[in-house]
Amino acid sequence: MKNPICPRCNALHVVKSGIVNDRQRYRCKKCSYYFTVGKLGKNIDSYYVTKALQLYIEGISYREIERILGVSHVSVMNWVRKYKIKAPEQTEYHPTYKIMNHAELVEYMKAGGNLKGAGMMITELGDKYMMIKWKRFKE
Repeated sequence: MKNPICPRCNALHVVKSGIVNDRQRYRCKKCSYYFTVGKLGKNIDSYYVTKALQLYIEGISYREIERILGVSHVSVMNWVRKYKIKAPEQTEYHPTYKIMNHAELVEYMKAGGNLKGAGMMITELGDKYMMIKWKRFKE
C-alpha cells in the first residue's frame, strides 16, 4: 500500500508509527503530525442540513429542530456557523409549527378559518408534512 498524504500539511513524507485500535498510525516527517487513515465519520444527508437551516431561518430553536429532525442541536449550531446563516429579527410575528400526515393536512386546509390572518409554509418532512405559520402580534 502506498503511504498516505499528511492531512495537516499535505506532505508526501509520511512513515508508519504503530497501530492504534487495530488501525495503522502514521507520522508526517515534515510537521510531526500523527494521524490514522480510513476513519469513516458519520455523514448526515444534505437534505437534513438544508431542512435544519430552513427551520432555523424560520425562527425555530435549535432544540426544537433537534426534536423535529432527529439531528443533534450541536450539529445544527455547527452548520449555522459553517454556512454563516443569520436568522432575521422577528419582532412583528411569531412562528408556530405543526407536523401532520397527509390526511390531517387536508382536513386542516379544508377549514377556511385556519388560512386567514397568517402567513404559512408547508414543507415535506420524510413521510409527513410540516406547516409553519406566522401570526402577527396584535397591538
